[in-house]
Amino acid sequence: MEVENPNLVLPVNATTPLKDMVVNYIGERIESEDGNVTMQMAIEIFATEFPEFLLVVAEENFLRGYQQALDDIENVNKS
Repeated sequence: MEVENPNLVLPVNATTPLKDMVVNYIGERIESEDGNVTMQMAIEIFATEFPEFLLVVAEENFLRGYQQALDDIENVNKS
């Protein structure tokens, strides 16, 4: 079962100086046909050029999710 996040294909709005810099960089690297940069494009570029960043985010997300599952199990057992 493949779950697709619809937010991956939405254009990113450059609303801060950092976002503007990142969106411009990704736009130049990918050369999007419609000129838009999506989250999927950003992930691809970060995975290629800054994998350490994504790895730390993924690890933290996994650990928080795992801890939440343990907390949920503990709370169900108390009920």
